[in-house]
Parts: sequence; structure tokens; C-alpha cells
Amino acid sequence: MTELVQPVRRNRALHHLRDAVPTLRAALLGALLWAATTGASSLVNLVLDNWVTPGKIGTVFLLFAVGGALAFPVGLFAARLVSLGRSREVAFAATFVGLAAATIGLTALLYALQYRSYYAEWHAPVFTLTWGFQLAFTMAVASYQFVVLGIRLYFPLGFIALFAVSFWFARQQR
Repeated sequence: MTELVQPVRRNRALHHLRDAVPTLRAALLGALLWAATTGASSLVNLVLDNWVTPGKIGTVFLLFAVGGALAFPVGLFAARLVSLGRSREVAFAATFVGLAAATIGLTALLYALQYRSYYAEWHAPVFTLTWGFQLAFTMAVASYQFVVLGIRLYFPLGFIALFAVSFWFARQQR
């Protein structure tokens, strides 16, 4: 009896995973729109803060836009995985949390990689133990710095967009 139960559970889990994968159209269109939204959110904040270096504004805009583009398919997949077959409230919450976490996490990762590339000149030779520690701590510090200083660039426009996307996704659930 248990020999039959195990393949059925595995098969059901694979079907659930397959059903959670967003369509290519939704992933690409959503990624473009989310990239524009997150980039615009950072741009509005930087302009309002009177940043006077257009090159740096462009770099931050690009960082947020690429982070948003990479995050949307990941966040949408996470939201669909959690909310398939559940209520609209669950769909709203799953989208809100999944998309926020993916957007912040992937944008922080991109920031940390850029941060790391700057400090690479002073780090130990590649793939040594010292290099590994330097990589880990540099990435951790950069991620922390992004969370402390960078998240504010998502407010208020990014937060409003996150709420709107979550509401739209919840309305799509049956």
C-alpha cells in the first residue's frame, strides 16, 4: 500500500509545480512592467532627493530596473505555488510577500555583486580560504547596506505598485 502512495504524492507535487510556472507571456510582460515600475520608483526618489550626478542616478535606476525584471517571474512563481487552489486573500498575501521578497532580494544581490566588484581589487587571490571569507562578508555587508539605504527608494511608488499587482493577481484567482 505505501508503495503506491509515494508515487502518487510525488506526481501530485510535480503537477502542482508545473501548474505554478507562469506563462512565458505573463513572465516577460510582467518583468518589463515591474522593471519599469521599480526603476521609476528609484528615479522619482533620487530626483526628489536632488541627486546631482546623472551617471549615478542612471546606475541606480538600472540596478532597480534589472532587479525588478529578474524578480517578477520568481515572485510570480512563488505566489502561484502558494496560492493555487486557495482563496483570493491567500493569493493577495502570497503575491505581496513573494514579489516583495524576490524584488528586494534580487536587487540586493545585484547591488552586492556590484559592491563586491569594487572591493575585489583588495581581496585575496580567488578561491582561497581568505577570499571566501572576504566574499561572504562583503556580500553580507552590501546586502545589509542595501536593506538599510536602498529599500526607501521603493516608497511610495513601488509600494503602491506592489499593492496593485497583488490585488490584480488576487482578482485573477478563481
